[in-house]
Amino acid sequence: MNEPIHKDGVIITVLAYIIWGFLPLYWKLVDDVSPSIILAERIIWSFAGMMILLIVTRRWSTFKQEFKHIFSHKQSFLHITLASFAISLNWLTYIWAVNNEFVVQASLGYYINPLINIVVGIIILKEVVSRIQIFSFIIAAVGVLYLTISFGEFPWVSFVLAISFAIYGLLKRSVKASAAVGLTIETMIVTPIALIFLIAMPNSESLIHGNFTSVTALLVGTGIATALPLLLFAYGTKRIPFIMLGFLQYIAPTIMLFIGIYIFKETFSTAHFIAFCFIWVALVIYMWSSFYERRRLKRNIV
Repeated sequence: MNEPIHKDGVIITVLAYIIWGFLPLYWKLVDDVSPSIILAERIIWSFAGMMILLIVTRRWSTFKQEFKHIFSHKQSFLHITLASFAISLNWLTYIWAVNNEFVVQASLGYYINPLINIVVGIIILKEVVSRIQIFSFIIAAVGVLYLTISFGEFPWVSFVLAISFAIYGLLKRSVKASAAVGLTIETMIVTPIALIFLIAMPNSESLIHGNFTSVTALLVGTGIATALPLLLFAYGTKRIPFIMLGFLQYIAPTIMLFIGIYIFKETFSTAHFIAFCFIWVALVIYMWSSFYERRRLKRNIV
C-alpha cells in the first residue's frame, strides 16, 4: 500500500523548507556581528526557547524520560554530544557563509548533502548501494571538480556544510529522541560553552551584558528562527511519504541559490552553471533510483 499523503503535512513541510531557504536574509540583518557570537546566541536562545516550548506543550515528562534514557547509555550520550558539535559546526559555517557572500556555495552544500550521505553510508555503515547511485555521485563529483579547476579553489564551504550535516544525521540515527527533545538536549550540551564565550566577550551586543538594541532582539530571535522550522518539519514529515520528502528537501537550497544570485548579487558564472547542472542531473538520477528501489521493495513485500 502507498503511504497516505495529508494535505496539512505537505503544506507544513513545504513551509519549513521555505523558512530554511529564506534564513540567509535573517542572518544578513546581523552581518555586523561576528559569526561566532551569532552562533553562541543561536545556541543559547534555541535552548531557552525549546525549554519553554516543552513546558508549554506539556512535554516535560517526555523530556525527562528521554533525557534519562540518553544519559544512562554511554553510546547515546556520546553520539548526541558529538551531534551537538557537528550541528554547531554546520551552523557556524552557514552563518559565516551568508555574512561573507558565500550563499551560492552554501546552496551547493545542501544540494550535494544527499550524495555525501551515499559515501557516509558506504564507508561507515557498510551499506550496499546500487551502481546507479554510485554513478550519480560520480557525476556530482565531476561537477565539483570542474568548478574547482575553473576557479582554482575548492568549494570548502559546500563540503563543510554537507559533511557536517551528514555526520549529524548519522550520529542522530542511534539516539532515540524526538526532534524537539533532541534539539533541546543538543543545545543544552553546548550552551555552557556558548555562555562562557559570550561572557568573555564584554563588547558583544548580547542581552547577557545588559544590552537592549535592535541587534540584541535579532540575536534573541535566532532561537525562534532555529526552532520553528525544525518543529514544523518534525510534524510535517510524519504525514507525508518519505519519497516526497526527498523531493521537497531541495526547496531550501533552491531558494538560497536565487537569494545569493539575485538579492546578494553573488557571482554565478558559466562555470557555476555547468557545475550545478552536473549536480542537478546527479540528483535526478539519485532520486529516480531511490524511487525505483522503494517501489521494487514494496512489490516484493506484497
